[in-house]
Amino acid sequence: MTHNYLLNNLPEREPKPRERGFTMAMDKGLSIREVEDFIEVAGDYVDIVKLGWATSYVVPNLQKKLDIFKEAGIPVYFGGTLFEAFVVRNQFDDYRRVLDKYNMTFAEVSDGSLDMDHDRKCEYIRLLSEQVTVLSEVGSKDDTKIIPPYMWIKLMQEELDAGAWKVIGEAREGGNVGLFRSTGEVRSGLVEEILTKIPFEKILWEAPQKAQQVWFIKLLGHNVNLGNIAPSEVVPLETIRLGLRGDTFSHFLNLENTNFKG
Repeated sequence: MTHNYLLNNLPEREPKPRERGFTMAMDKGLSIREVEDFIEVAGDYVDIVKLGWATSYVVPNLQKKLDIFKEAGIPVYFGGTLFEAFVVRNQFDDYRRVLDKYNMTFAEVSDGSLDMDHDRKCEYIRLLSEQVTVLSEVGSKDDTKIIPPYMWIKLMQEELDAGAWKVIGEAREGGNVGLFRSTGEVRSGLVEEILTKIPFEKILWEAPQKAQQVWFIKLLGHNVNLGNIAPSEVVPLETIRLGLRGDTFSHFLNLENTNFKG
């Protein structure tokens, strides 16, 4: 990616396609014109786009939208709630046909809205991973359902073993369940315990709020994988990753390599 002028002492961003420093943006119903505008401004900084929950069922011009993202080299996938909506209606084969119909290369497997036996979820991951690259989501959308850290680790590892490319830490689009308390505060002990067992590049943390993005970048560096980013927040997030916003301004700066003495 090209920048408009030279600044020294910036963290180095890996080029796309990348395994680390992944930004997943959530499209909750953008128009074709909005997609074009989004790509013009943020296309270099977004790695994948999720069509939130089951918005792909109701949004007009779905194929045209997918074509525009594809032309820009940005993969798209349907939200995990759509997968769950097919499964709960015993339409898993129909779901697979929908993936083929729209030439999808990624899919999300989740169980945040319904109770699913975990062995069955892993079997869905195995089946779908023969067809597409699978992202699997761990965590419940029910804010009263608290999953202990050892169980997060067990579920994530089993889903990676079943064929998931990355596991997603659930937060919803509001960032107030799963990894986060209802206030949006990070359950830091949970995150740090997960990281003792699961490689950080294998996890995509849903972090829609700026304070959450800053927390993860300070903990894990500029190449942490972050998701559920609003389209209008992708460029701001990139500046946070680079230490070019007040929140992380001095975090990556090696003052020994500058002339600034304070």
